[in-house]
Amino acid sequence: MPAPVLLHEVTVEAIPSTRDYVMQARAQIFPMLDASVLPADLANFPQTYGAGTQGRFLIATLAGEIVGAIGYLPYDHRFAQLDYRGFNTVEIVRLYVSPGQRGLGLARLLYEALKALAQADQVQVLYLHTHPFLPGAIEFWHKQGFVTVDTEDDPVWRTTHMHLRVPGFQ
Repeated sequence: MPAPVLLHEVTVEAIPSTRDYVMQARAQIFPMLDASVLPADLANFPQTYGAGTQGRFLIATLAGEIVGAIGYLPYDHRFAQLDYRGFNTVEIVRLYVSPGQRGLGLARLLYEALKALAQADQVQVLYLHTHPFLPGAIEFWHKQGFVTVDTEDDPVWRTTHMHLRVPGFQ
């Protein structure tokens, strides 16, 4: 019988391996970005996603190896065209599933587990952005109930902004 995939929040001990996993994923997804620069959320992982913060980060492991990740952090209002003021809004970040685990529903399981944490944290709006050059990303999020609220005109990134109101909040 194959080992089960386990979903859990990142422990302090797992931060280094989680950072490594996310940075490897980032390099595959966004080869145009400088792989030597650690993004602020990863550089400050405990302050962004640790206990007592408004962020959460989940990993999926199989036989002790990380095979998927997803997180959320408080939305920082950096996109002027989006106004979530007055709502407890978080931004979903860093969804990635290892190639050998794709097509098995792991991305959906990671998202559903993260959404349950958001509901427990009384989050009202889940926000994210993605890009059309990421195969299946926009369709995946639409299937999870997200709606597209803006697509930027930039010819390279075409950043697609999406959101979902968390059930139980109006």
